[in-house]
Amino acid sequence: MNFKGYLRKDGSVGIRNHVVVMAGVVCAEVAARRIAKECNAVFLSNPIGCGLHPKDTAVMTDILSGLLANANVYGVLIVGLGCEFLKEDHYRNAILEKADKPVHYVCIQKIGGLTKTIDAGKELVRHMQEEADNVPRVEAGLKDLILGLECGGSDPTSGFSSNTVLGLVTDDVIDAGGTAILSETVEAIGAEHILRQKGRTPEIGEQIYQAIINWERNRFEESGRNVRKGNPSPGNQEGGITTLSEKSLGCIHKAGSRPFDGCYEYGKWIDKKGLYFVNACSSDVLNVTALAAAGATLIAFTTGLGNPIGNPITPVVKITGNHDTAEALYEIMDFDTSESISGEKTLEELKEEMLQCFFDVMNGKKTKAEENEANETGINQSYCYE
Repeated sequence: MNFKGYLRKDGSVGIRNHVVVMAGVVCAEVAARRIAKECNAVFLSNPIGCGLHPKDTAVMTDILSGLLANANVYGVLIVGLGCEFLKEDHYRNAILEKADKPVHYVCIQKIGGLTKTIDAGKELVRHMQEEADNVPRVEAGLKDLILGLECGGSDPTSGFSSNTVLGLVTDDVIDAGGTAILSETVEAIGAEHILRQKGRTPEIGEQIYQAIINWERNRFEESGRNVRKGNPSPGNQEGGITTLSEKSLGCIHKAGSRPFDGCYEYGKWIDKKGLYFVNACSSDVLNVTALAAAGATLIAFTTGLGNPIGNPITPVVKITGNHDTAEALYEIMDFDTSESISGEKTLEELKEEMLQCFFDVMNGKKTKAEENEANETGINQSYCYE
């Protein structure tokens, strides 16, 4: 199977061709939103953009620049205020270090007014949209895909159905020469001994192991918290998951059976082929954002109980192994693997059907999250990383 993708200057392939408008600081959001809305462009929220702790600034810059550098983005307009700390060169350099693409900037105080800024921004965006319309779509395959792996609102069907089928797809992506990314460090606690053995080298396995151990010991125990008392979540428990280890053993199935080729810290850009672990937390929105910021051009999100979130940059495919969820929450679900439980279909048959679902999205079909205009983003603050 192949898909028609958007070839970028660096050789990467996008499955969407967005022109994105982002406020350089939250104070300029009113102008950025207006420009995006009036041009029918993608709006990317910026939570602050000024007055941050240096660690917060670094993390926020990593995440935002990664989202804007994503191969699903053709070009970018950043709308600044003028008196903030993070100005044009800061954003431009961070984006262009990762990907070569048009990056434009307008400034409210420099232009001298909201209306003037909006008018100038609209002109730039419309010009980029005309350029984007001329980007040729090229024949591409799994080798060109960067697949993000996420689960949320899990129940037992996640571990032995949807995550298992997704793991088979992940193996196919890796075998074809593509890239897959697993995050959610907290939800690997209890399965760290397994992931330790899955590094392509002992050093990679140890990096993943230590990342997981440090979350529990340094980021929870030292602050007097017990991660195992807050995870599984109440929803997970209502669904039938009893312990964090039980949940984690189901979560890691998404990554398939191939060895990990590296371990990256939260917010870092992945420009290599293979299977990678990203040291991020357990929040669904934060992890989906982290995956897109690492470069994921498609995100597979398994959920037993259901979750409608999406992402403004990267399509999010919702997958469930719970047939009741698939029927009740049909407005937010894209694929149902529950026939592996009923025995109506084999895992291999469902893998092929899931791949077809992914290729349909890669060829332009909207996910339910896209149809619902679900475009949430979230960025962790530095106190989580001390």
